[in-house]
Amino acid sequence: MMGHVFSRPEKFRMYRIELFHEIETLGINSLPIIAIISLFMGAVITIQAAFGFTSPWVPLYAVGVTTRDSIILEFSPTIVSLILAGKVGSNIASEIGTMRVTEQIDALEIMGINSSSYLVLPKILACVIINPFLIIISMFLGVFGGWVLGMFAHVITSYQYVYGLQFEFRPYNVTYALIKTVVFAFIIASVSAYQGYYTHGGALEVGKSSTKAVVYCDILILLFNFILTQLLLA
Repeated sequence: MMGHVFSRPEKFRMYRIELFHEIETLGINSLPIIAIISLFMGAVITIQAAFGFTSPWVPLYAVGVTTRDSIILEFSPTIVSLILAGKVGSNIASEIGTMRVTEQIDALEIMGINSSSYLVLPKILACVIINPFLIIISMFLGVFGGWVLGMFAHVITSYQYVYGLQFEFRPYNVTYALIKTVVFAFIIASVSAYQGYYTHGGALEVGKSSTKAVVYCDILILLFNFILTQLLLA
């Protein structure tokens, strides 16, 4: 299906309109849930790290280091992508699956439109473009949430936390996280679109395709998370 999507694209003007629509639907509308999860995720990591570092040999600024690396390396790119697979993936699969069972895709084919390219390519481009921005926002909010709620819970001071954030920071970690994000975004959009595009039957099958899309996306994200970590960090 991917070969058909990229082999005979339609006019750029058609994609431009759909691309901005998909960026809003799949990306911007996901921002509230990502913001809430990231804030509390950073807070929980900070409190758990402070609770675990009870040895006097471990400086308290290590809490900031732990929160920073956990958020950037794993939680924001991977956990948030798994959440997006549930929200965005089911949306894509159900939308395209509904079009398939109501014969709207057949109507596009009759009009001479490359239906797979017209329906799938804007979704893939939208996810690949907007997801890295969502992950960057998630990183910032995760670190910010750990700082605010860590001080509110009196487990660390502002100076110790900020010093830990700056301690031996490696910019490559952010690059690594964004590379993973782009791969995960492609997986979410393409796998979900595939499940929806080849749906057959009625409303019940649309629901099954949506469920399979989320399950397969999660499995592939975890698999490629291991592969990319081995390639980029080993």
